[in-house]
Parts: sequence; structure tokens; C-alpha cells
Amino acid sequence: MIEFRAAAASDAARVVALVNSAYRGESSRRGWTTEADLLGGQRTDEDAVREMTLAAGSRVELAFEGGALVACVHLKKEPDGSCYLGMLTVDPSRQAGGLGRALMARAEELARAWGCRRVRMTVIDSRAELIAYYERRGYRRTGRAEPFPEDDPRFGLPKVRGLRFAELEKPLSAAPAADRG
Repeated sequence: MIEFRAAAASDAARVVALVNSAYRGESSRRGWTTEADLLGGQRTDEDAVREMTLAAGSRVELAFEGGALVACVHLKKEPDGSCYLGMLTVDPSRQAGGLGRALMARAEELARAWGCRRVRMTVIDSRAELIAYYERRGYRRTGRAEPFPEDDPRFGLPKVRGLRFAELEKPLSAAPAADRG
């Protein structure tokens, strides 16, 4: 059974280990979300995760199975009333088993509880399989894109030049009447 809770600043080291293992380096190759061929270095660091856990309108949601941290996602309420979703991570050995889908549903539930009308994210545009995963869950490209910060090692070290982030967005319907209580 999956259990969810908000991360505390004291969870930063565990979150960083999970995120970096799923996106970078050899350990990430066990799953399908690896960015190891595109980027080296880190995906995030403890300072960034602590900041996410402490900032107003920001939450890092953790997923546990049998007491083990198996997934996480970062949510940030934006001034326009949307919710930015980032750092969606599932332990590479547990990918393709429905955990990501459950975490996405949890993230969208939290965004609705904040009163957000849509969820927005950015994905490296060359990650066709990942974009297709989000599109199957109702996200659509907005047509907006931005360059990857190639000269900032906090986000990784590009192995490929010209990386760009594509923006995806999903409108959120209101919670079912039974949930509005």
C-alpha cells in the first residue's frame, strides 16, 4: 500500500538520492525515465530540495511503500492560480508498475485542493517517450518552450547541446461533488 506525506527539510538527503538515482548515472538506466544520455551531473541538490520544502505555496510530496521512499513530486502554486509540477520521480526499480500514475493523481488532487485550475510542467523536448506518457494522462503541449540552462551545473551538465524544455499543461476539473463535502 502506498502512503503519501509532505516532505520536511530533514528529508532532503533522501529525496536527492532518489531523484538523482532515477534521472542520472548508471542507476537511472534500470528505469525508463533516465536522462543519462542527455545530461550528467546532478538533477537536484539538498539546498534546492530544502528550499522547496520550506517555501510558501510549495510542497514536495513523498510516496512510501513498506516504509521505503519510492517516489516524489514537487508542486508549486503559481501567481496565476496554476500549479507547477516538477521532479516527478519513481525509484527506477519500481517504474512501469503504476506508481507514477498514482503519484500524478495525488499531485493533481493536491493542486485541486489549492484551488488550481490547471497543472503545468516542463519536459526536455527530445524526451518523446516521457512527453507521450504525460499526454496519455491528459497533458498537452502549449507551444511554449525555453532553453535548458546549459551553463548552470545545479541542473546538470549537458552531453547534448541545444536542449529545450517544452511546456505541457492539463486543465483540472473540479473535484467530484462527494469530495467537496
